[in-house]
Amino acid sequence: MGPSSVDEKIRHDTFRTMSTDSDFVEHVSEDMLIRLLNAFVWTSNDSGIDFFQNRNVVSYVQGMNVLAAPFLMTMSEMEAFFSFSTFIYDWCPLYVLPTMKGVHCGLRLLDLCLSSLDPILYGYLRGKNLSASTYAFASVMTFSACTPPLSELLQLWDYMFAYGIHLNILFIIAQLALIRADLLNSPSPANLLRVLPPLNAKEIMNLTVSLCRNLPLDLYDKLVRHAYDESVADDLGIKPTSANWSEHQNDSEDLPAYMRDAMNVRSKFKRE
Repeated sequence: MGPSSVDEKIRHDTFRTMSTDSDFVEHVSEDMLIRLLNAFVWTSNDSGIDFFQNRNVVSYVQGMNVLAAPFLMTMSEMEAFFSFSTFIYDWCPLYVLPTMKGVHCGLRLLDLCLSSLDPILYGYLRGKNLSASTYAFASVMTFSACTPPLSELLQLWDYMFAYGIHLNILFIIAQLALIRADLLNSPSPANLLRVLPPLNAKEIMNLTVSLCRNLPLDLYDKLVRHAYDESVADDLGIKPTSANWSEHQNDSEDLPAYMRDAMNVRSKFKRE
């Protein structure tokens, strides 16, 4: 097939994919990533291919290189291509829209889940103007593949594929729980959230089981469906218009009325 129409964009990302993980660099070449991602773009635009039942036209978006990496680490190129394509088309199609609507929906749900599960931590972070869109975008977009080490990520993904990819949102909350005391004791928690600690799959999975049990059923239902069902984003009032939508989203919608009023007053004073 050769290079696709977005080959240059793909190459701009592939050279830095998990470049600090020596095991990955040893087993997966940049050419393997380039071939897989270009093949994905070609097949997505080829109406004569019917390998994938729920296939919509999808082009390459930032983050796909990181999503493809674990598949190539554990499978042959052909198997990785089919598994990656099935993952995108069937499991998380809304994550790869040009607007990344599913990613932004996941960020919104992360805030709602954290507010429900740990209102103290949630309130402290919001008091520091920290919402999921400011500290968890990469973790949501890549299903935690942006956080090393890859060996721990593969264990998390095994668990995620067994029980549902929606669990990634709870994986992120579990990671926050593991550094909860540090966050609450820090005057600048944003510094701790810039780079999350290395993944510890066993501890994250243990916490995730407990998190699932304590989520309200209606919120858990939205979590399960958000990566493929646009009605979840619509119900939450999410209408992104560009990939940079998170910069413009009003994160105050999930705050109590008195906090929204206080923020409005503060904004008014700043303008004056």
